[in-house]
Amino acid sequence: MKRILIIDDDMDMCNLLGRFLQKKGFETEAGHSGNKGIAKFKESKFDVVLCDFRLGDKEGREVLKEIKQIDPHAVVIIITGYSDIKTAVDVIKAGAFDYITKPLIPEEVLNVIGRALQQPEAGTPSPKPAAPAAKKNGKYSGDGEFLVGQAPATRELYRQVELVAPTNYSIILYGESGTGKEVIARTIHEYSTRKDKPFIAMDCGTLSKELAGSELFGHVKGAFTGAMNDKEGHFELANGGTLFLDEVGNLSYEIQAALLRVIQERKFKRVGGTKEMDVDIRIIVASNENLQEAYRKGKFREDLFHRFNEFSIILPAFRFRKEDIPLFADFFLAKANKELNKEVEGFEPEVMDIFMHYTWPGNLREFRNVIRRAALLTSSGHINTRVLPPEIVDAQIYNNQQPTETFTPAMQHHTVVHKETDLKNAAAQAEYDTIMNVLKQVNYNKSRAAEILKIDRKTLYNKIKSYQP
Repeated sequence: MKRILIIDDDMDMCNLLGRFLQKKGFETEAGHSGNKGIAKFKESKFDVVLCDFRLGDKEGREVLKEIKQIDPHAVVIIITGYSDIKTAVDVIKAGAFDYITKPLIPEEVLNVIGRALQQPEAGTPSPKPAAPAAKKNGKYSGDGEFLVGQAPATRELYRQVELVAPTNYSIILYGESGTGKEVIARTIHEYSTRKDKPFIAMDCGTLSKELAGSELFGHVKGAFTGAMNDKEGHFELANGGTLFLDEVGNLSYEIQAALLRVIQERKFKRVGGTKEMDVDIRIIVASNENLQEAYRKGKFREDLFHRFNEFSIILPAFRFRKEDIPLFADFFLAKANKELNKEVEGFEPEVMDIFMHYTWPGNLREFRNVIRRAALLTSSGHINTRVLPPEIVDAQIYNNQQPTETFTPAMQHHTVVHKETDLKNAAAQAEYDTIMNVLKQVNYNKSRAAEILKIDRKTLYNKIKSYQP
């Protein structure tokens, strides 16, 4: 039976993780501080160590270093409560096998442990492969995690990033869904003087009004039902570094007011707390809607907009970066090969032609998912059209037939044809034309279109589906 040591000063986390792993057939022990974990490691042999990065008495990298001094072949997986690329890179360089971010996903924990236990010599980590060499003049980020394209629109984007990154300006990033707003925010952080401090990302679009205050500012034990322990908020975690707020326009008016006070005073209190804490952070926000238009409509505070709008950057949609398509195709395929342990060699010319002519409404996120899916379905050789999603292949056929129209996978632009002309059918045709016009205006962003049409997203999907011939 494989033995796992869990080092975390959160006793509840230790107990929950321990019980879960025991049910999966592992034997576990826990150390509730860095020093106690190290002592247990000295006393007994463990196949894997799961260690929290933030411990009461020392940091996870210190525990990692001491464990590696005891046993250079020890397999250590770091658990971190925030998504900080530099932390991840540092712990990997220091000898960690891998890292996992909170909140922990059971399948991810098992997957990482499984990979760790597959190492050749009882816990001897395999050397990490070097980042692939850049192709066709593409440039990789320092850790090989991101690719910087070479299209004119991309070069202009990074020119602005390099210009504003060394300053302390607040920044608004505008761009369609999937254009890589968080990647650009991380890049700005890495180019800034705060690069050695945390980068904390928060998706405001997923938060309810009730939870937003706790997530941003933290809470004290007993502040509300379910607050069993004190909790650090994103402002506290990002102190000294950069806080990235994605889809900031979704925050409630009340939370916007609280956010404004914190930005002005550089102080905040945890929810339910009385102690004021000083904070020094840079704020980068992102939105796929125009915040200036939002405040004119009364949906966003004008004073908060001006606090954020010290500098703004518009991220170009992927369809305007055609020169980057071959670069990102190779980049995403290399990552998919590594993830799937495959050696797919490349793309057939017909596939690349389809990539170049498709409009990519989901931008880089959609492109990455298409490559991963194609790599999964390709056993060897080159990716062909048979493994591409039907909507992409059909889009090429449709574009060849209708060169003047813009295709989107959600709906081909056709006219609703009725056998009889009556008032009901005329109304349906008018409704269809209205929906199509709005979709065109917002570049087929269905969430934005539903908002303008004052219907929910599901209703919009149902109406689109009903128009299909």
